Amino acid sequence: MTIATILEGKGHDVVTIAADAPVGEAVALLADRRIGAVPVIENDQVVGVLSERDVISCLSQDGGDVLTWPVARMMSSPAVTVNRNCTLDEAMSLMTERRIRHLPIEESGRLEGIVSIGDLVKQKIELAEQDATAMRDYIQAT
Repeated sequence: MTIATILEGKGHDVVTIAADAPVGEAVALLADRRIGAVPVIENDQVVGVLSERDVISCLSQDGGDVLTWPVARMMSSPAVTVNRNCTLDEAMSLMTERRIRHLPIEESGRLEGIVSIGDLVKQKIELAEQDATAMRDYIQAT
């Protein structure tokens, strides 16, 4: 199974923010959209990802003044991205290795979507349930 399959079900809509936007605007966007991370765009390219973890870390170290910083100063960069052909297992391994929870999907330099670890776990559970059903059906048929 590939990331393309997940995007087909989830959709391709992605909330983004400009690299020069203030962090306070990004925080409001995360809260309003109830999302944990947002890809950061500069010149139509994904240059980083700003996550809740990034915000909390900087707030802890530098205080409330960080809300006036540009997003580029706080984001995790370079962005870790994959393409639509990346398998579910490859994406999960990459996210575990890099300790990230959100993975932008790029195709030919264009942002095509984003998946979270929750999206991948949900898909894994669905696959396990399908396998269990097929096994039960096989056993009952014999």
